[in-house]
Amino acid sequence: MRPILKSNKLDDVCYEIRGPALEQARQMEDDGHKIIKLNIGNLAVFGFDPPDEIMQDMIRNMHGAAGYTDSKGMFAPRKAVMHYTQQKKIAGVKIDDIYLGNGASELIVMAMQGLLNNGDEVLVPAPDYPLWTAAVSLAGGAPVHYVCDEGAGWMPDIADMRKKITPNTRAIVVINPNNPTGALYPREVLLDIIELARQHSLIIYADEIYDKVLYDGHQHDSIASLADDVLFVTLNGLSKNYRSCGYRAGWMVISGEKRHAKDYIEGLNMLASMRLCANAPGQFAIQTALGGYQSINDLVGPGGRLLKQRDLAHKLLTDIPGVSCVKPKAALYMFPRLDPAMYPIADDQQFICELLGEEKVLLVQGTGFNWHAPDHFRLVFLPNSDDLTDACGRIARFLDGYRRRHAR
Repeated sequence: MRPILKSNKLDDVCYEIRGPALEQARQMEDDGHKIIKLNIGNLAVFGFDPPDEIMQDMIRNMHGAAGYTDSKGMFAPRKAVMHYTQQKKIAGVKIDDIYLGNGASELIVMAMQGLLNNGDEVLVPAPDYPLWTAAVSLAGGAPVHYVCDEGAGWMPDIADMRKKITPNTRAIVVINPNNPTGALYPREVLLDIIELARQHSLIIYADEIYDKVLYDGHQHDSIASLADDVLFVTLNGLSKNYRSCGYRAGWMVISGEKRHAKDYIEGLNMLASMRLCANAPGQFAIQTALGGYQSINDLVGPGGRLLKQRDLAHKLLTDIPGVSCVKPKAALYMFPRLDPAMYPIADDQQFICELLGEEKVLLVQGTGFNWHAPDHFRLVFLPNSDDLTDACGRIARFLDGYRRRHAR
């Protein structure tokens, strides 16, 4: 029989967060090994529970969750999202501008499918959350990566962004707060990005899923709140701020210059209808979450568990010779750099697999986030302090051995 091949649309699609190293980890677990998984921001497995009121609201409303909802979502949660956009000072958002989805991930793919023709280009940050690059490629577009400057605290390099705009460029993706670096962009950087979009008639896609996971008193500015003459598509959800990854409750908000986007919006409506609706139980969680007590503030504020673990992980990692790391201002991750003079890594995926095999710690290599060089990795600092100390100790031991084996 002829081999059955995957679609060639998948040739340029990858998602290394759940890539070959995870498959190796699963095999090791099948063989009886215990793996410390620092590869994905899955809060529940580290003891971060969603607020009780969210769970109770879903339980109480489960009898009404068996049928399809409106293709864009139920009215009450969409109205709650509309009120949230008002709190974020995003002007002019109406109920029909809001789409609920099975997490922001589904909506990212939908937004790209609705926009791109073959050969259209989208500016995506490097490093990025790799679903953005994958979604652009799957839709037939070409992801073009603009550099975020580690030396400037991982800020987007506006000059690099500007020189990569071509007549085929359709949009700019802004991930703020940033995954994987933990960077938080100041208003002046956001205004510079808006000006580029304004000059070249580009859409701005704003991934703001970590907009409440902020440390040291920092505040988040939604880029869509800073202008009304550019089309913005803002994505958010419950997975991170409300520790509800498995509920798959996200939203997408269209704002700004919508008059010239009627055809695109019609396409989004068509795609929303084709998937029938987002899951109803997750929709019931949204209104309660956005209107209730914001317990995330207790986790990221003084004495909070996430703040403590960020500080601990940063110290433990930067105490390792040849390891540097911009301290995250937001989100759940660190993106440390390995000095190439001390760690001459040719293949960082192989490097991560060697670490996994020797120390039973699973990370994700930097190139998995479309970073250009094999000199970074991403670490999730969600384990409790004892487990985090153990994991970082294992990483330090592996790196010590690596330095010795590759000493010049």
